[in-house]
Order: sequence, then structure tokens, then C-alpha cells
Amino acid sequence: MNIDFPLVLVMATLITGVIWAADAWFGAPRRRAAAERASDRETALKEPVVVEYAKAFFPVILIVLLLRSFLVEPFRIPSGSMMPTLLVGDFILVNKFSYGIRLPVLNTKVLELGEPQRGDVVVFRYPEDPAIDYIKRVVGLPGDRITYQNKTLSINGKSMYQDPVGTYMGTGAGVSSSGADLRLEDLDGVSHQILVRPNSGGIEGSVVVPPGHYFMMGDNRDNSKDSRYFGPVPEGNLVGKAFMIWMSWDSADGGVGWNRIGERIH
Repeated sequence: MNIDFPLVLVMATLITGVIWAADAWFGAPRRRAAAERASDRETALKEPVVVEYAKAFFPVILIVLLLRSFLVEPFRIPSGSMMPTLLVGDFILVNKFSYGIRLPVLNTKVLELGEPQRGDVVVFRYPEDPAIDYIKRVVGLPGDRITYQNKTLSINGKSMYQDPVGTYMGTGAGVSSSGADLRLEDLDGVSHQILVRPNSGGIEGSVVVPPGHYFMMGDNRDNSKDSRYFGPVPEGNLVGKAFMIWMSWDSADGGVGWNRIGERIH
């Protein structure tokens, strides 16, 4: 079951805030008036438990909501579609204001701050089920003609050069990708590693990216459900730009990837 965490935060903030405000406007004055008439002033002034909890949690929940909605949000990588850039069990941070400020829950952009650039690693809401978050690399901008054929990506008729690096040797949850070709792709000036299996099948073809959309692909080219399958992603589905790995834990080998902590995402 996918929990709409932004909605939960908004509702929790609203409920605790209303309780606190209602008590400040109505409850507290009544308690003070009652305390003036009562012999046990301390008991008369005592706040209801629900008010105590609301006053304690409201500031915390509000700060979390503001940070998560407008600044930085953490995500966990659940699959190997972005290997070797991101591994299963990586915990990443996503910049929420890179592509503009959006209202939580409504996802309405209220402030333009920037647009995705080719090569950005982006978290977005899966077009076929917006409750699910995906992470891929932007390879196509609005108006681009994207062609993928013979394991090679072409943009507007220009092939993106791939430099062979060697054979990939995966560990832990990524061991299934061992044996794939490790290549360094030059994505119009943005260099990043990809995994390719030359003898495997896969979707090929050509498409023009519509206005207000972006073509996304995983770095693990033959093990990624991306825009080749579900089409270009609408701008309104963008969540933010991934920029750092803050923790890495591979449950398959039960170890912390200390060398990955603090690594920038390119």
C-alpha cells in the first residue's frame, strides 16, 4: 500500500495547528477565568492532554512539512535500474526547488526557479500511477528527437558517444548485473556510466518529445522501465533533482556502503 505521506503531513499539521489555535483563542481564556474563581488555581489552569500533544507536535510536523515540501526530501533506491550510478539500498537526497516551488499535495507550481537539464538524475511521479516515485536520468528535452537503436542513444540525429570501460562486477543486490558492459556515455557534455548487455533485446525506436515533457532513461539500459515503455514524463510529474547519497545499506550482503556516503550524484 502506498501512503500519501505529503497528505498525511498536511493533515497532521492542520489538525494540531487548529487544536493549538482553538485552545489559545477559547480554551485558555476560559481556564484563566475558572482559575480566578477556583481554590486550586494550578489544577484549573492545567491544559487538556490533547492540547499538550498538539502544542508539542505542531512545530515539529510543520518544520518537517516545510523542509520536505520545499527544500530536501529523502528517498531510498529500491531497484537496480540506475546502476552503476545508484545501487539498491542507496538513500538519496532530492533537491525540491531545483525545478520550481510546488504546493504539497496539490503539486501546483507557484514559483519558477529552473528547468531540468540533459543529464540530470530526477525523481518523478510515475505517469501510469502518480502515487509511485521513479528515478531516472533526463536524456530528452522538449522538442528533442530521441532515437535508441543498437544500444546507442541519439539526440536530434547525433549519436551519444560511448567509451568502453570494462566488464561490470556487481555485489550484493546488484550481483545479477555482473557481466554487463560498463561504458562511459557522453550525454551532450555530461559524462556518466551506463550498463549495457549487447546480446539482449529491448525496445528500440524514435520519438519526438512533446512540449512540457521529458524523456527519461535508466543508466542500467537493459534493466530499466523508463520512457521507452511509458513515454515522456509531463513536467507536472517532476519531484526534484537527486544530488547526494547520504546512506547506503545493501540488505543482500547486510553491510553499510561507507564509501558511498556523501557521494555526489552526477
